[in-house]
Amino acid sequence: MAKKDYYEVLGVNRDASDDDIKKAYRKLAMKHHPDRNPDNPNAEEHFKEAKEAYEILSDAQKRAAYDQYGHAGVDPQAGMGGAGGFGGGGFADAFGDIFGDIFGGGGGRQRSNVYRGADLRYNMEISLEEAARGTETKIRIPVMAECETCHGSGAKPGTQPTTCTTCGGHGQVRMQQGFFSIQQTCPKCHGSGKMVSSPCGTCHGDGRVKQQKTLSVKIPAGVDEGDRIRLTGEGEAGVNGGPSGDLYVVIHLKKHSIFERDGGDLHCEMPISFTVAALGGEIEIPTLDGHAKMKIPAETQTGAKFRLRNKGIKPLRSSEHGDLICHVVVETPVKITERQKELLRELEEINQLDSAKHSPRAKSWMTKVKDFFQ
Repeated sequence: MAKKDYYEVLGVNRDASDDDIKKAYRKLAMKHHPDRNPDNPNAEEHFKEAKEAYEILSDAQKRAAYDQYGHAGVDPQAGMGGAGGFGGGGFADAFGDIFGDIFGGGGGRQRSNVYRGADLRYNMEISLEEAARGTETKIRIPVMAECETCHGSGAKPGTQPTTCTTCGGHGQVRMQQGFFSIQQTCPKCHGSGKMVSSPCGTCHGDGRVKQQKTLSVKIPAGVDEGDRIRLTGEGEAGVNGGPSGDLYVVIHLKKHSIFERDGGDLHCEMPISFTVAALGGEIEIPTLDGHAKMKIPAETQTGAKFRLRNKGIKPLRSSEHGDLICHVVVETPVKITERQKELLRELEEINQLDSAKHSPRAKSWMTKVKDFFQ
């Protein structure tokens, strides 16, 4: 049976470009692949026809011979090449390209062996005062830096790395498994694409060495728990001349003895005496800037809150200061004298004469309790 015209098999014109031929073959290979058509007995035959046509027309010399002499010009029996079996290199290259396009690899493309260095993280503890006002401090971090002896090549001074003979410098090797061409990391150069026959004595061929680096870090005013400060290029050195990674300084606030922070606001407990709570008065409270005086009205109860405007912190990403919020805690006297006890008993007796007037919350609570048990 006479063979079909190769251009007709692929469905392209005789003046089709190499790209048009490759695209047509990819489409047919995906359509007729035997694994995708287990119930179609003709799929394998169509697949072989498309493969044979592609291997001839994708080769400039074979295509010229075919255009001039037809099938006789590329007959393997005539010693001019030809299609061959499934293991042919042309099929592996083209089919590898198909799956490279699908999965993002690119079968015949050389991979880049230049890698960016790793990013680093440094946890920094600062005080609340430092977070509010900003500060500058120095830190020491361990990093993988470029070897100064070999300048990152990994080779002994006076020598140069050579191209890996196993992968040809690609860092990847191709393995044929049935119909599929699979790429794997080169086992000899481990993906670098280079071999170092005379390793550098300082880095032992790695191109990088571990160092302690001292850096100055500026902490802007208003930073909060979990904020990150990025130091560009201060991470680990890249591989094969790649750019360095970045260093991220993560802020953590130390526990403060007085204040608790909530965004821009500061909160604190404000203990006041029983007498001040009852009669009112003026007390002095601490702030981040020093001290401030606050008037306590008579009959203040535990849990009352007093706000001092703009005495908090100006957050990093805000134009307004927060407030200082004081939470009142009425302190019960301790280690009282007999005279104090006598006065307190006298006060309680007076209160009991009209408890609803002097202790309205207690009176209301007792009423609710009675109603509950009825």
